[in-house]
Amino acid sequence: MRIPAALFIGTSALAISFPAAAQTAAEATAQASNQATQTTVPNPDEEQAIIVTATKRASTVQDVPFSVNAQTQADIQRANAQTIEDIARNVAGLTVQNLGPGQSQVSVRGVSAGQVVRDQPGVKEQVGVYLDESIVSLSLFTPDFDLFDLNRVETLRGPQGTLFGAGSVGGTVRYITNQPKIGVVEGQVEGGVNFLAGGSMGWNAKGAINMPIADTLAARLVTYYTHFGGFVDAVGPAHGKNVNDGDRFGTRVSLLWEPTDRIKVTPRLVYQNVKAGGFNREEVYNLYDNEFTTSGGDDLGKRKQYLKLREKFRDQTTLLDLTASYDLGPAEITSVTSKIHRSLLVSRDASALTGSVSVDLGFPAEGINLPSNLVDTTKLNQFTQEVRIASTDKGPFSWVFGGFLSDVRRFYKQRLPTPGYDNFTNAFFAAGCVPDDPSTPNVNEGAGCKDPILGIPLTAGDVDNGFGLVDNPYHADLPYNIKQRAFFGEASYKFGQFKLTGGGRYYTFKEKRRFHSGGLFAGGDDRTDDTKSDGFSPRVIASFEPTRYLSVNLQAAKGFRLGGVNDPLNLPLCDNGVPNGPDAKTFGAFQTYKDESLWNYEAGVKYSHRGITFNAAAFYNDINNLQVTLDAGTCSSRIVFNVPKAHSKGIEAEFSAHPIEGLDLSLAGSVLNSKFDSTVIGGDPAHVIGGIRKGNRLPTVPKYQIAAAATYGTRFSSTGEWYVNGSVQRIGSRFTQPSDQEPAGPIDLTWFDPATGDSGVETTDIGTFKLRPYTLVNASVGLKWDSGLEVVAYVNNLFDKDVKLSLDRERGLRARIGYNIGQPRTIGLTVRQSFGGHVAAPPPPPPPPPPPPPATQTCPDGSVVDATATCPVPPPPAPPPPPPPPAPQGERGN
Repeated sequence: MRIPAALFIGTSALAISFPAAAQTAAEATAQASNQATQTTVPNPDEEQAIIVTATKRASTVQDVPFSVNAQTQADIQRANAQTIEDIARNVAGLTVQNLGPGQSQVSVRGVSAGQVVRDQPGVKEQVGVYLDESIVSLSLFTPDFDLFDLNRVETLRGPQGTLFGAGSVGGTVRYITNQPKIGVVEGQVEGGVNFLAGGSMGWNAKGAINMPIADTLAARLVTYYTHFGGFVDAVGPAHGKNVNDGDRFGTRVSLLWEPTDRIKVTPRLVYQNVKAGGFNREEVYNLYDNEFTTSGGDDLGKRKQYLKLREKFRDQTTLLDLTASYDLGPAEITSVTSKIHRSLLVSRDASALTGSVSVDLGFPAEGINLPSNLVDTTKLNQFTQEVRIASTDKGPFSWVFGGFLSDVRRFYKQRLPTPGYDNFTNAFFAAGCVPDDPSTPNVNEGAGCKDPILGIPLTAGDVDNGFGLVDNPYHADLPYNIKQRAFFGEASYKFGQFKLTGGGRYYTFKEKRRFHSGGLFAGGDDRTDDTKSDGFSPRVIASFEPTRYLSVNLQAAKGFRLGGVNDPLNLPLCDNGVPNGPDAKTFGAFQTYKDESLWNYEAGVKYSHRGITFNAAAFYNDINNLQVTLDAGTCSSRIVFNVPKAHSKGIEAEFSAHPIEGLDLSLAGSVLNSKFDSTVIGGDPAHVIGGIRKGNRLPTVPKYQIAAAATYGTRFSSTGEWYVNGSVQRIGSRFTQPSDQEPAGPIDLTWFDPATGDSGVETTDIGTFKLRPYTLVNASVGLKWDSGLEVVAYVNNLFDKDVKLSLDRERGLRARIGYNIGQPRTIGLTVRQSFGGHVAAPPPPPPPPPPPPPATQTCPDGSVVDATATCPVPPPPAPPPPPPPPAPQGERGN
């Protein structure tokens, strides 16, 4: 993989030549505060404020002037959450539709367009998903990152187009990782094992470490490996136990360099590989195994599926990003550069799909019974750059302005290898080729002929359309490129107890794509389409804060989702090949679809004091040109419609309390009313298309969602504490697609009996496809020592509910009917050890140098003394000796 030099050179230059972001300094503030909060036992007399950066500046959840939720690392661990779906059940208004491993659709507040099946490259996201500062959302294939070593997961409800752009029409979800810390040694290791009811064993091993490298440099390394146990068994030729097991492994390596107290530079590498040996699909009807075959379909049912070929999924993601900031004093500049490369593989057993078409075409039993493998591959290369400048002072006026660009290149390929199918295709054409008879001009005798005059039949090679894949009844290439440019800004002013916030985003985008297909099932298309769009999304918020514990917020905001082009219909399959049949007429007129826009109006209240927090909001979303995804009947195609008017309204609330020391109670819930306000009519004769009828519910959205949890803990000794946690989650009824709520009536079910070779079509009434409400009960108990050791035993889905998450269908219910299902009861044990968190000890100082020798002087008397001392005074000279006494005189006469 080639990484542009500009990814690092350009951003580093930008970071040093411009002041940088408030976000980097703000995130450091948020992380320090949140980690300190999570290390304390809940106390009713202390405020446990969670700091977020939802406005690209650090503020508490209570101070953000719109609806936001933050699940901290402690919340994630307490819930034993492994995926974003696990988190969603505890967040009011957040819904995740599970469509298989690594395949989830996220919606917020009931703004949902329906099920995306496999890879529909033209479909854009309704919820923006970010890993820290880098956008990673990709319609169906948003990466399901491991939740280990996260600081928090933020859910920003309502349109976030002003600061987060396209794809955030319903809201934004942000995975915020723990960042490197200079001068600190800390880390954590974790291991776990779990057992699935009726399935296999899962396990995981994870580790994280933060290490200082120098006085201005630190690194954080995270690595993880998880094996997911399987719980779905396969019958049929590719039978097996627990076929949907899988693995997820990856690493995150990030550096923090602070050459000065004003500059922060954080380069990072993220790599993750997700593999699965199958899909969490439970089948109730399969072309080869049903009530009309010898088996009677009795071997299908709870956590069972029929396979002729084993299936697999792979998602390999590599993300390189660089966040740099420079503090100017009153403002900061931030640059965020990211490059993401992804390689996706979805390999499914499509034997029922191919076989059902073969039944309709009148193929012999041998052709109907061939194994057929549908292989979807996606290569994604995405480059994004954002530069923003934000105020940092504490005055009443705050602001942020910036620019954003992205270049997305995506190459989607679909293949349907079915060894031996070319022989039956050639025989089919030969049987159908009858030379034209001039006497019967209204009879199409030449169908299936390469030369209708001479009666020379077509072959599989003739409909291959240049691919060279003659045994593939369908194949397609779809390369496309999307370029976006945007400028955004938001400012707020506080005067007394009131605060006004306003902002907007101007955006432009261009999309160019080619669709090239071939094979018996395809229309032999080769076309290139260009689309473009621009617009402006504003937001206005008014806040009133009568006390520092209570605030009231009013908001009006606009969101947008980019339009696009539908893939051409597989016309040879529509209406069993009958030209201009009902499905071809109904769905063939919808080639392009417009931008989707939404106006959100909401009123919210936030209160937090003395261990009690209560946040609630009422909202109304007025949606224009809602993009809804539907199956195109017998055509085995999926298309996007624009529904002129729709709405989503509701109430969401979150409550938490710490009534006594050690006890933590929480309750979160939402009630939604999401419906179409228009009816879409089409076809000949005219009829309601795909359940898009005024008053019908929007797909995938539950009417209500509620979660309650309680945790109690206390110290069992001077060195540790114990705790117990329990939670209940209730999810209301849903529909996978709009048509699922229409009266089902009789359905034409195609069948083939492998034992006898018989086949046919039976018109059957199979009832409703409403997904029933479900309740999950989870519990855990843990021991935690002051040394950082923690041991947790848990059970999820205590009563082993077989939860139906979404309807799975093949060829519009004709070939296969099943459900994507949730995980059964899971009993597990997790052991984790945290360490460090202290500032690294500085190296010992070097020994002081020996003192220099003192200066001296030589005195006149020859002595050596200190230079500052006085030489000794010489002794006075010795007095002269006294004169000798006079000689004595003698006597006279001697």
